[in-house]
Amino acid sequence: MRLVSWNVQWCRGLDGVVDPARIAAELRRLADPDVACLQEVASDFPELPGSKSEDQPVALWREMPEYEPVVGWAVDVAGAARARKRFGNMILSRLRVGRVLRHSLPWPAAPEVPTMPRGAVEAIVNAPFGPVRVVTTHLEYYSATHRAAQVARLAELHQEWRAERKSVEENGPFRSRPSPRSTIVCGDFNLPPQDPLHRAILDIGFVDAWQALNPGVPHPPTFRVHERDPGESPYCCDFVFVTPDLAPRLASIRIDAENRASDHQPVTVELR
Repeated sequence: MRLVSWNVQWCRGLDGVVDPARIAAELRRLADPDVACLQEVASDFPELPGSKSEDQPVALWREMPEYEPVVGWAVDVAGAARARKRFGNMILSRLRVGRVLRHSLPWPAAPEVPTMPRGAVEAIVNAPFGPVRVVTTHLEYYSATHRAAQVARLAELHQEWRAERKSVEENGPFRSRPSPRSTIVCGDFNLPPQDPLHRAILDIGFVDAWQALNPGVPHPPTFRVHERDPGESPYCCDFVFVTPDLAPRLASIRIDAENRASDHQPVTVELR
């Protein structure tokens, strides 16, 4: 199972051009993934630089029709006329998708810094080795307090995913569906590996895929690699975490350091 996690910056490359077709082409070139987890996908948001109000999930699906799209909007506000302006996360899966859940993350008061609603989108996919929960998220950039609250919510969700539930066989919304403990949580966490919140995510019960496959080797940078303001340095903020049962299945992880189709570098993980 090959998975790509990538903050695509509303499909805007370093050339300033917004091009969902380029993102789709890069996904195919990178890994031809079974699952693509994308952050910063937009729909009908003309204020975003370079955007022409594209419905980006539709445009990406048009380029990758054999994939099933799952979208979780974190920002959903009124646009022109009856249109909605939306911004959030997306999963594209070539594997069969089961239950889908969309989770709002905490959005505490923040009078001193700009913030916006954040979310996580969850899909159960049928990997060759069994069902796996795939979750992609994008934590707050400007506020460490928000990030801490959002990591705490991920910890609560982890407990919910592990919870026992009464088995229901009858047809209808109460019917039980596969709910595996095997879980992948990936995305743009907006924190470096040395941040205490990275340790907090491990303490929830996750394994950092890079550290598992490259013990003692620093994470390669995934942000500010090709584009940064004076005084800024590249660093890693895009991670793939897995539950311990999946760690032995980790076969490879790589960061495409040359990619310029977004301001983040895509991360590709393979599990066997």
